[in-house]
Amino acid sequence: MDPQAAKFIGAGLACFALIGAGIGIGNIFGSYLAGALRNPSAAPSQFTNLLIGFALAEATGLFGLLIALIILYG
Repeated sequence: MDPQAAKFIGAGLACFALIGAGIGIGNIFGSYLAGALRNPSAAPSQFTNLLIGFALAEATGLFGLLIALIILYG
């Protein structure tokens, strides 16, 4: 197998983390919206948890993208 092809395959596999991040972010905001609609008075107290969850899910996706770029250009 060509080493260049292996780099492309590895970078593509590393980008699967972006799929997980997208699903995670969708679940986080969907759950927050469902909870806020059920109990609007509790929504402001859960907003910081929403942002922390979003940041962690987004960081996972960015780490996967970073690994893919390192594989391609490193």
